[in-house]
Amino acid sequence: MNTAWIILVFAGFFEVGFTFCLGKAKGLPFSEAWPWYLGFLISLVLSMLLLMRASRELPLGTAYAVWTGIGAFGTSLMGILVFQEPAHFWRLFFLFTLIASVIGLKAFSEG
Repeated sequence: MNTAWIILVFAGFFEVGFTFCLGKAKGLPFSEAWPWYLGFLISLVLSMLLLMRASRELPLGTAYAVWTGIGAFGTSLMGILVFQEPAHFWRLFFLFTLIASVIGLKAFSEG
């Protein structure tokens, strides 16, 4: 795995980070939520910078699809594990097909 792919994975993790921060801030008054909003901004900037860096070496469409896939999977998993969102069969089935698609993009992409 080359460096661009590792950077892209970290970009996806920071995408999960910024959505997690939004979830934690939800419903709180600003006086209590501002640390979560700060975490959101920091994670957002890092995620975008890392995505930009990875897309210098990887095809843009592949990089974006993998980034959003990691973010969607991670955010859904975080919702299930942390925010008690439902985890029924079809939701889990499609989350795992999403991960299979991301792995397929990595396996059959140049870069």
